[in-house]
Amino acid sequence: MSSAFRRTIAVAMCAVVASAATAQTNDPAAVSTRARLASSFEEPGGKLYVRLKLLPRSKVPFTTQTFRLLDRSLTADIPEGSWVRFTSKHLDGENTLTSIRVVPECKRFQPCD
Repeated sequence: MSSAFRRTIAVAMCAVVASAATAQTNDPAAVSTRARLASSFEEPGGKLYVRLKLLPRSKVPFTTQTFRLLDRSLTADIPEGSWVRFTSKHLDGENTLTSIRVVPECKRFQPCD
């Protein structure tokens, strides 16, 4: 092998290793979102889910999304219809709830935290 070819391979290997390291450290920070707890249910296979009615953004109307719930205790003390702030991640092909807490209602045309 020529030295130029070896250098090219070495540079390519460094680029691959660097991109892999960057991909591992670029885990986005958790974003907290406001919603209203619409309902929760369990599928026959034992998977738990929760439906959250998200607040509208500038041009997006209200929307209800379903999230997988790994731990039933996250929503144990939260009644349906409560205003919540939650975080989620995409795990195993599903949107999964990672944290949830009750917050005061966000009044229309008023700033929310």
